[in-house]
Amino acid sequence: MNKKIFTNIKQLILTKDSGVKKGADMAQLDAIDNAWLSCADGFIDNSRSMQVLDDSHLQDAEVIDLKNKFVLPAWCDSHTHIVYAGSREREFVDRIHGMSYEEIAARGGGILNSAKALNLASEEYLYDCAAARLRTMILLGTGAIEIKSGYGLTVDGELKMLRVIQQLRKNFPITIKANFLGAHAMPLIYKENRKGYIDLIIDEMLPAIANERLADFVDVFCDRGFYSIEEANQILAAGKKYGLKPKIHANQLANIGAVQMAVAHNALSVDHCEHIGSEEVACLLPGNTMPTLLPSAAFFLGLHYQPARMMIDNGLPLALATDFNPGSSPSGSMAFVLSLACVKLKMFPEEAIVAATINSAAAMDCIATHGTLSKRQGCKFYSD
Repeated sequence: MNKKIFTNIKQLILTKDSGVKKGADMAQLDAIDNAWLSCADGFIDNSRSMQVLDDSHLQDAEVIDLKNKFVLPAWCDSHTHIVYAGSREREFVDRIHGMSYEEIAARGGGILNSAKALNLASEEYLYDCAAARLRTMILLGTGAIEIKSGYGLTVDGELKMLRVIQQLRKNFPITIKANFLGAHAMPLIYKENRKGYIDLIIDEMLPAIANERLADFVDVFCDRGFYSIEEANQILAAGKKYGLKPKIHANQLANIGAVQMAVAHNALSVDHCEHIGSEEVACLLPGNTMPTLLPSAAFFLGLHYQPARMMIDNGLPLALATDFNPGSSPSGSMAFVLSLACVKLKMFPEEAIVAATINSAAAMDCIATHGTLSKRQGCKFYSD
């Protein structure tokens, strides 16, 4: 048995397998002061107060003295776009000059800019770049990640991205979930034939993805200037036929009813949520769809922040994620996201920790193995 015991922990945080935390419960961290934690064969085995540590626990174990440090679960980053071919720093300057995200997209920038670069890049190059980003994120404390496609916008491009994600999954010791986001933007060549591209997603991309088992989820950017409610309905319904669980980009730029549509599909999460009100809260409350906030995207785009305080005070759960991408959120630091959540969204530190661990694990369908330090949760060690 490969056993490690971590001793003299100042505070061990989130030790109970409590499931998703909602509303006021998000401020409860279920912590043990002056604690020890043992891991055996890749799983958490036990955790208790130092007062009850005796020789029987230490037998055949490697003892690591943490010298009064805090221990938290690894971050679960449930919304990223880290497979890309180049950054979009020119658009950063455009935004300083006053151009909006939608205006940049309408002229062929934004997502379409990334798609152009990605389709010219080799699979090997995309893998090397994404692997470097992923190594940095792991060293910053991320232990589970969802990676989306969506910069291909062609059959070959989307499959290439998803194959890179599968290679990352094979080569890195953290949980990686793959999300098919072919409906990220409308390719310029389909601008006057939107149905043609949606048919391409449904009739060619989804069957090929299912045949190679390349994705866990299906996603749509359902918002003003991107995909309509009707279009998103078609794509999510088609994805579910292939066993892909639905997720959605919703209410970042406007409120067009995307949250309600996602709940009707029993989506795992609705992500962004800058434009949300009482109707969306009432719709989300009885269901299992996780509102996932991406404050770093609002920060870099200069948008108003999500109404986290209102959502929590009305009893909703919340998750947090980085939205790491080459244009609107060029950072994979969950610590930065938690800081924004506290300073700009007025979340309590305890709520931000819960949102970045247990609740974000639920948003990417891995809450059984991630998000807490409870018994039988996974315990992996990474060095670079």
